[in-house]
Amino acid sequence: MNTTLTHPTSTTAIAIAHLDHYFGKGQLRKQVLSDINLEISSGEIVIMTGPSGSGKTTLLTLIGGLRSAQSGSLQLLNQEMCNASSEQLVQARRKTGYIFQAHNLHRSLSALQNVQMGLELHRHLPKAEMKTRSAQMLEVVGLGHRLHYYPEDLSGGQKQRVAIARALVSHPQIVLADEPTAALDSKSGREVVDLMQKLAKEQGCTILLVTHDNRILDIADRIVRLEDGQLTSAAA
Repeated sequence: MNTTLTHPTSTTAIAIAHLDHYFGKGQLRKQVLSDINLEISSGEIVIMTGPSGSGKTTLLTLIGGLRSAQSGSLQLLNQEMCNASSEQLVQARRKTGYIFQAHNLHRSLSALQNVQMGLELHRHLPKAEMKTRSAQMLEVVGLGHRLHYYPEDLSGGQKQRVAIARALVSHPQIVLADEPTAALDSKSGREVVDLMQKLAKEQGCTILLVTHDNRILDIADRIVRLEDGQLTSAAA
């Protein structure tokens, strides 16, 4: 059930009010998100559930600055993202780490080089520092001995750890994860979300995680549900 939002405070990481989003134009226009109202506090871990095709990934991409919101209000760290310019979307992506459903690693790059991709938008950093930070983050996720391995030589769980390292290497204020355990077995999936939870708490960032995996719901401070483009329920 949608609720009226209060004005976002300085401790609010994400504030969404009356957000609508459409794909296509004219007779092909289809509404994929309808009157979304959601507020997520800094440092909170929120899990979003719901059936396939309900708009979860679309909402995540809007929050992450991968596309511009069309109607309503979407504030990311008090910055309005609705009808954002290309430069504003880039600025938003500098503040977020994104973990895709498929790990989306570049097959021609080593684990170290893949993680360095997470610092591409931070052009002020010297190359040497990018490399050092990336190696340190791979060490943190337990892959310090796999720096120069290519994705084809890594297990599914290891690939997802590289993806997590890439998302967190820039110390983002917000981490967005789209089905991060979908391709993993139970043990690897649990290790991955425990790692995300641990690193996010250490870095003090907010996590919004989309999942169908009921086995990992316990890491959430709160669970919200999206169905047919609408938030239908929220569990405290």
